[in-house]
Amino acid sequence: RVYGRNAAVVSEALRGAVAHLPVDINPRPPRRNSFEVSLVKEDGSTVELWSGIGKGPPRKLKFPQPETVVEALKSSL
Repeated sequence: RVYGRNAAVVSEALRGAVAHLPVDINPRPPRRNSFEVSLVKEDGSTVELWSGIGKGPPRKLKFPQPETVVEALKSSL
C-alpha cells in the first residue's frame, strides 16, 4: 500500500507539471520492493527519472519527493 500511495502522489505531481502527460503505473509487473520512475519518449527510448533501488534503510529513502521527479522530467523533455 505504501508503494501505491507514493505512486499516486508522484503521478499527480507529474500530471500537474506537464499538461496532457499520460502516466502509467506499473505497465509491467514491478520489481519487488522497488520504486522507479521512468519516462518513455515518443521514439521508444526510456529515461530513468528516479530509482530507489539500492536506497534505504530506512524504507522512506526508497521514495522520491515529487518535486525531484518533476525537475528530472523537465530536464529530460
